[in-house]
Amino acid sequence: MEEVWHALMEGAPFSFINIGVLALALAIIAERFVFILTKYRVNTTEFMGQIRKLVQAGNIDRAIKLCEAAPLPLLQVCKAGLTQVNRGEEAIIAAMDERMGEELPRLEKRIGSLWTLANIATLIGLLGTIKGLITAFKAVGAIDDPGEKSKILSAGIAEAMWNTFLGLLIAVICMTAHLVLHGMAKKQKTEMEKAATKLENLLTLRPKG
Repeated sequence: MEEVWHALMEGAPFSFINIGVLALALAIIAERFVFILTKYRVNTTEFMGQIRKLVQAGNIDRAIKLCEAAPLPLLQVCKAGLTQVNRGEEAIIAAMDERMGEELPRLEKRIGSLWTLANIATLIGLLGTIKGLITAFKAVGAIDDPGEKSKILSAGIAEAMWNTFLGLLIAVICMTAHLVLHGMAKKQKTEMEKAATKLENLLTLRPKG
């Protein structure tokens, strides 16, 4: 812990700014993981199988109650279609599309900001690197004492390197988390769209059956 603090002090003040960026990024990452893993924990195949059986049996009210079991996005999208079952195909599709349009932005919320934070961390690290190099070059040109010159030169290079390291480390964390969360969100979006399409077909074909 002492070594970490010493490294941050060598990279100050830009290292502490980047620590703030890292804290914000970690908060976003944790919140998004919790949101996706809790709000999208539905077994889509099993749920849609139950809905199919109820709709084919004509138990629309029971299907709606099943969707009201939990405030989960997939269930709410299906509920939107089920409540419009007696109003025709266009009403069913419009209701489900409208509900999905409300849910998808919540799914993808703040994930894109991780890429922005990665770029910001890299630039802040670059600023710290440049500041450290300026300090080092000033020592070379302005100080005559070899011992003092070596000390300031070493401190300037250390500041530059630590800022570079911290900026790149934060960027890697943010980019990796962005890729993982984006993949998870894309998967859930695809699952929701497939479920919505299946339900639309099921409800619109129901009278013919």
